[in-house]
Amino acid sequence: MPKKKTALTIEERLQQALVPAEEQPYEVPENWVWVRLGNFIDLLRGVSYKKHDVHNEKMENDCLILRGGNIIEGGLDLNADNVYVDKSLVSEAQLIRKNDIIIVSSTGSVKVIGRAGLAFYDYNDVAFGAFLTLARPKNGCNKSFVDLFFQSFLYRQSIRELASGVNINNIRSEYITNMTFPLPPLSEQQRIVEHIEELFAKLDEAKERLQEVADSFAVRKAAILHKAFTGELTKPWRRENGVSDESWEEKFVKDICNDIKVGIVIKPSQYYTDQKNGVAAFRSANVRESYIEDKDWVYLNKNGQDTNKRSEVHTGDVLIVRSGNPGTACVVTEKYDGFNAIDILIAVPDSKKVTSEFLCAYTNSPACKTLISNNKRGMALAHFNVGGYSQLPISLPSLPEQHEIVRLIDELLARERAAQQAAEQALVSIDLMKKSILARAFRGELGTNKASEASALELLRQVLAEG
Repeated sequence: MPKKKTALTIEERLQQALVPAEEQPYEVPENWVWVRLGNFIDLLRGVSYKKHDVHNEKMENDCLILRGGNIIEGGLDLNADNVYVDKSLVSEAQLIRKNDIIIVSSTGSVKVIGRAGLAFYDYNDVAFGAFLTLARPKNGCNKSFVDLFFQSFLYRQSIRELASGVNINNIRSEYITNMTFPLPPLSEQQRIVEHIEELFAKLDEAKERLQEVADSFAVRKAAILHKAFTGELTKPWRRENGVSDESWEEKFVKDICNDIKVGIVIKPSQYYTDQKNGVAAFRSANVRESYIEDKDWVYLNKNGQDTNKRSEVHTGDVLIVRSGNPGTACVVTEKYDGFNAIDILIAVPDSKKVTSEFLCAYTNSPACKTLISNNKRGMALAHFNVGGYSQLPISLPSLPEQHEIVRLIDELLARERAAQQAAEQALVSIDLMKKSILARAFRGELGTNKASEASALELLRQVLAEG
């Protein structure tokens, strides 16, 4: 008869909980200890359900089931392609509670595996699915401190090391419970949490203001273009040059172009060849708002080029997207003279009436995009045709004023783009600052630690005794 296993003593359990010196990632303050994370969290597996159990709309007795798409770094998205099941399939323990950490534990994406979202509230109708794992901080430690660990570089590094070792698709429970966790005294945990919350609150306030700057670029751009094509932007210029405010003429696009045509539409792929033996052809993907995307070209063989001479483009032509994002326009520069075009509009401006840059800028303006949207054909494909573009109305100033308008647009938009880019770079810096703060926090480098406090070893001993 096998011998009955004897229960481990507190000291034996203490030795199991502590991380050997050779496995400790770095030094921490003397009154901290390195422990196995599993001593401070309980792990729960998600709700299992059948396909026929799922509701796409919430019923009276339903529970929202979180899936991988609901998990974002540091939070939860409760509006991401949600599914619901009856609460009878969900245990009380599987309902999300405040301070729970929900981890993507099964996925085909190395980037997503291990992503940890935090719950900031108790929910009586939100649980989590079988491809997720829930880590619930135990009593005896500061739960917010444990939450912060799952957003730290140390946690992400541990996940990356696991993911780089093999093509990991699943995080086993022992991967998490065996992670090394730097444990400070309980009072230090509280000070760290309070200090981080204070710092993060200031950073979030700055982030909100910067995000407004970044997000409002489109609004500011639309305002500039509205002023440009209503004459307000160049009103001072007209005063200085003795030009009447009544000098603008109402035209249609067809009145100011020598030709408006469309690129190859019927089976262009029959002409495809390699770069060495062909001529590059524009597609919608190459036409961006006022610039050319110089990549992902297709090439036409000699027969395709000879057969489709009419769709050949030349310097100064304005190219306009027909489908996907109709109305997006750019000007052909000298570098692309002689290229061909596939399923895009080609406008050949009459240089005596309109500059290419003015026509392009007008076509890209919100006012013109609205007209295009209202006049496009083939609504299912958002397709835009020659007739629709030809009939677009345009208010036309003199050529010198057109040049001034384009100059001002370029100058003002460059300034706005610089402000947007500066805001976006600052937003990245804020995220990096948060990561740096967390890294310092779990090294005991925030300046909050008190060396005179009792070692966290006593806290560990207490938690083990209560467990």
